[in-house]
Amino acid sequence: MAFSTSRFLAILMKEFIQMRRDRMTFAMMIAIPIMQLMLFGFAINSDPRHLPTLVEVHDSGPFVRRFLAAMETSTYFDIRGTVAGSRDVDRVLKAGNANFVVTIPENFERDIIRGEKPVLLVAADASDPSTSGSATSALSVLAQNTINSLATGPLSYLASTPDAFSVVAHARYNPAAITSYNIVPGLLAVIISMTMVMITAIAIVRESERGTMETLLATPARAPEVMLGKIIPYVFIGYVQTCVFFILAFWVFAVPFAGPITPFIIGLNIFIIVNLALGFLFSTIAGNQMQAMQMSFFYMLPSILLSGFMFPFAAMPGWAQTIGLVIPSTHFMRILRKIMLKGADLPDIVPDLRALLIILAAVSILAMLRYKRTLD
Repeated sequence: MAFSTSRFLAILMKEFIQMRRDRMTFAMMIAIPIMQLMLFGFAINSDPRHLPTLVEVHDSGPFVRRFLAAMETSTYFDIRGTVAGSRDVDRVLKAGNANFVVTIPENFERDIIRGEKPVLLVAADASDPSTSGSATSALSVLAQNTINSLATGPLSYLASTPDAFSVVAHARYNPAAITSYNIVPGLLAVIISMTMVMITAIAIVRESERGTMETLLATPARAPEVMLGKIIPYVFIGYVQTCVFFILAFWVFAVPFAGPITPFIIGLNIFIIVNLALGFLFSTIAGNQMQAMQMSFFYMLPSILLSGFMFPFAAMPGWAQTIGLVIPSTHFMRILRKIMLKGADLPDIVPDLRALLIILAAVSILAMLRYKRTLD
């Protein structure tokens, strides 16, 4: 049969009409490349800057004042305040309130002048190895430049003394800088988020396509009852995934689990329910299984890139961090890394648990409102 231009044009027009009707798919085709360009172009940065830093100061001479001013004006450190004693240092690093704590000992400036080579101590949170290396090196350069700027008159000899002091960095929680210690805990958050959101959204939309959802809508069941009844069975799937994950994490990658199990279980259950609620919300928006899958992928892209899983969260611009704080994976990754690597207990993860509960409440309310509209 000869090629028919009229038949070809008819089929071509049909496809364009179908694309126009399926606005969700067309929007995803445009939005996903734009999101990828924006995230990779602006939000992703493998060279962390403006890292939260605290100082413990036991000297107040001209060198110390100028050195702290140099830290504040540098692009590596963002001085958030001071600490007093080793107990405070342990607390802020374990809670994730700072990446560095710089300790300037007593008589630091006097010992430099006397040639006694004092030690500048840096306690670094090395649970994410990429955030500590370059900043620690920059700290040595800042201190040496400060000495050189003061090496005038009787102190000019200090300019030719590169070892007038030493910087000792204590890398905590991952002193060997093993990348898998940081990546593997975050991977559990990615796996649970990806599967829970997608499975729930597709399963509920599939029922709508088959007509079984209409039967459910005809029953006296209310929105919260349907929502809980739909998502709770998938909680057990999350448990199975978690068990398989830890078997591999311990036996294959030798990732430590330094903290108690109870805070982890609390965080895990909240995180699973949040993602199932997200899947339920997507199912109320998507018109078919393809749209549900597209929405799941659209959600997973920022969930992976803006949560701190692949790239340091502190290296992202402010707007990207704001978006990242709305993503549940961000907070669950922090919980996992605090418990597994730092030995954190329940009080240390309360801020992230609170954030997950707020997200859960917001998503649940939106999902139930959307579901009620389908009843109308």
